[in-house]
Amino acid sequence: MRLKICLLVSLLFTPALAQSFQQLVPEVISVRKHDPTAFTQGLLLSNGVFYESTGLNGQSSLRRVDPATGKVLAKVDVPEQYFAEGLALVGDRLIQLTWQEGTAFVYDVDTLEQTSTFSYEGEGWGLCYDGSQLYMSDGSDTLFLRNPQTFELQGELLVTVGGQGVPLLNELECVGDYIYANVWKTDLILKIEKATGEVEAVINAAGLLTPGEAAEADVLNGIAYDEAKDVFYITGKLWPSLFEVKFVQP
Repeated sequence: MRLKICLLVSLLFTPALAQSFQQLVPEVISVRKHDPTAFTQGLLLSNGVFYESTGLNGQSSLRRVDPATGKVLAKVDVPEQYFAEGLALVGDRLIQLTWQEGTAFVYDVDTLEQTSTFSYEGEGWGLCYDGSQLYMSDGSDTLFLRNPQTFELQGELLVTVGGQGVPLLNELECVGDYIYANVWKTDLILKIEKATGEVEAVINAAGLLTPGEAAEADVLNGIAYDEAKDVFYITGKLWPSLFEVKFVQP
């Protein structure tokens, strides 16, 4: 796996391919508190609060979190046999993936009461909703389009740079005509054109944590967009902080 990640990073930044996309960095606007025990797998912002999916067997949960303080306002534990993953909001329903169990949990966004489930084949990693389609990742170079009402598979989108597939796509955030995807085990976030699957920009988010914080934390994983402020919030697994950022040229 480490070799695969090294090859991917080398691929993205070869001189020929690096000219095919913008290279951006996060400009930090503010730093917020984040639960350092939360193994973040999915993050979104709605009506002024964060909804966060956390993973690991026996520790997975769905949370409503105060953006200003990082305080967990409400929490639902996921049964211990499930490893929770990505999260999306569809109307008044939250849909939470699981890693290898082939089950998506559906919750009422107001009460966090589980109301139903969906079944699917393969692994579940990231999930986002663009107002029409759900986009789901499984750690490969392909995003899967699913019906937001039935969860039926409706299509696939190959994510590419210079015609070459980009694997290890993880947490997703749908924003307008684009999908933002972090690349697992790296500090990279891709800005992907929904229409073509082509990577338009690569955001290098390395260095947000101090060396001491990074030593205690896991990888970047958590992207939420605030449409009203036109900013992003990014965090990671076991990160003590959540960062309000804009993506800008270095």
